[in-house]
Amino acid sequence: MEPDDASNGGVSWRGCSMDEIYRNLSRWELRHVLPVQPSDTHAVLYHFPIRNPNEPPKPLRQHEKWDSNHVRLPSSSHSQYPVNKSDGTVTIESRWELIRSAFARPIGDSRELERAILSYNSKYSKDWKFRALHKLFEEESTEEEKEAFFGNILPKIISLALRLPELVAAPIPLLKQGQNRSISLSQQQVSSLLANAFLCTFPRRNTMKRKSEYSTFPNINFSRLFTSTGPQVIEKVRCICHYFRRVCNSPPLGVITFSRRSLTEKDLPKWDECNAPLGITPLHVSSSGTIEDQGQGLLQVDFANKFLGGGVLGSGCVQEEIRFVICPELLVSKLFTEALKPCEALIMTGCEQFSNYTGYASTFTWAGNHIDETPMDESCRRQCNIAAIDALHFVQSSHQYREELIIRELNKAYAGFMHTLDTPAPGVASGNWGCGAFGGEATLKALIQLIVCTITKRPLVYFTFGNTELRDAIHDIHTFFIENNVTVKQLWSYLKAFHSHKLAPSDLYAFICQMHCDRQQDARVKASSSRMQRVITSTKGLLLETKKIFTTDINPRPNSFKKIKANVIQKVCEETLIVDVSDDEKESDDQDKANASSDLFSPESSPDGTCNGRKSGNSEPPTPSHESQASGSAAKTGSKFRQRSLLEMLDCDYNKSKDASAKRFKANDAIDNR
Repeated sequence: MEPDDASNGGVSWRGCSMDEIYRNLSRWELRHVLPVQPSDTHAVLYHFPIRNPNEPPKPLRQHEKWDSNHVRLPSSSHSQYPVNKSDGTVTIESRWELIRSAFARPIGDSRELERAILSYNSKYSKDWKFRALHKLFEEESTEEEKEAFFGNILPKIISLALRLPELVAAPIPLLKQGQNRSISLSQQQVSSLLANAFLCTFPRRNTMKRKSEYSTFPNINFSRLFTSTGPQVIEKVRCICHYFRRVCNSPPLGVITFSRRSLTEKDLPKWDECNAPLGITPLHVSSSGTIEDQGQGLLQVDFANKFLGGGVLGSGCVQEEIRFVICPELLVSKLFTEALKPCEALIMTGCEQFSNYTGYASTFTWAGNHIDETPMDESCRRQCNIAAIDALHFVQSSHQYREELIIRELNKAYAGFMHTLDTPAPGVASGNWGCGAFGGEATLKALIQLIVCTITKRPLVYFTFGNTELRDAIHDIHTFFIENNVTVKQLWSYLKAFHSHKLAPSDLYAFICQMHCDRQQDARVKASSSRMQRVITSTKGLLLETKKIFTTDINPRPNSFKKIKANVIQKVCEETLIVDVSDDEKESDDQDKANASSDLFSPESSPDGTCNGRKSGNSEPPTPSHESQASGSAAKTGSKFRQRSLLEMLDCDYNKSKDASAKRFKANDAIDNR
């Protein structure tokens, strides 16, 4: 339940209800991804299909691969390490044997654990000082907690790590840039890989130098976390230790899939050509709740770093880092996922939440065990789907409104939200993506995500994390889009224009509303002018035909005239608005009509049908007034200008004649005057 908000009648949200977001179905009813199926682009590291869902999936056994396209496992026979002997000589030994030897005897405290880890990472003996571990177990833990960890949990972590050759017996492909590939592992396999990361066993993953083999991959060994400082670091270590307590005592049974999605230019929408109305996207905006709790059953957005996990194995502790420590299985993505490119995303399906928490950043605190009741899909994956998309980091806030950078963010969000399902896609649970430390403006990021949800036909749930003003602003602008039928194409043009006006970010929504109203008004004026011009042109042609009828025969031809009259009136009714005239203006109208009637049959009418064109004398053609030019065609009645049919004026004057002879007189008079 979301907390009440007195300013909104006791609720903290605006827009659509969550029932509408879920399309009036169960929150777990809609499919997110396709079932697991081994293929050339989907590596499944356990025996498929799963025969017994009540036990961990059995590992797949294949020949190991030690190359640049696969994870270099510490248990590989190719993994070797130089060892300095007491006599000064250096020998090359099996890294895995060094690891096994280091943990052959019990570890009693954090100092002994540090020495054991450095025995197979001796190159870093002067750099690695496990301050966080020492503070946690020497200052922040009770004797009972310390004994429970070193006497019970750590030995099980070591045992789980040493089972790596048994549990991960097939090569793990790297999810490299530009590839569309997936990896599915059992939760038990993930736990063994993370136990090795905890013990810092992965080779060639301890340096981030530019020319190193894994310089474009995130760090995976936990050494950086152990050497960091700050209260949030201690709490993150608590979360991870709790995870190992759970998985070591009760091996998990599920499966997790990691899918790298890489789009090319032809896969991306043309944002300036999309006429989809933004109002069709259901939007729920809430100032309370979190993506992981209130976004169940939806595609949950990870506000990612391009290096997955960001500072989770350091001192960082914001949205992505918190998600990675309460759901530690996400950490394994750092082992095989190369840094994300601009049109790439990582979709993670099936992770389990193990911890509760309170606070944020420096106030983050582990808040005990969490029982995840998310149901499994047909592939034994929890129905938890996370899209990792990395936003740009803006040093100058104004830069984010540049056209090419908005396009980059649109493309990035599209990479995360797009789907190939043949059924309606679940909604997206997101929020202030790329804001905070990355310098993004939430008002802009909300519009970017709304545009992409419109394109991908997904509802959007947006969490403002306590910001009620932002909540109301997003709801109000979406309501404006609905009421004015604003399209993606139109909003895109307004966003481009905003940058050129160099306004403050707080003016964005007001600017969009004003620009849309201005453009709609301009469009109405232009359309009205175009319609009136068509009426004038068609009326002139019909008047010439009428004139021909009267000049070729003294007697009028009522039937022909009536036919012409009907045609003109039909056109006028179709293309103009009939404006009512007040009673006190009728006298002036009648005089104007009479004048118009005599002018229409004047010999001074030009042969090309132009009204009021003078042939004789040196007088210049009269210049239309400014008001007449603006309206397209207007008759002046009193102090006002109105849209009128010239033939209507003629017909009115013609019918004023009481008998046929009078009508013939008018016609003869017009002919004689020629």
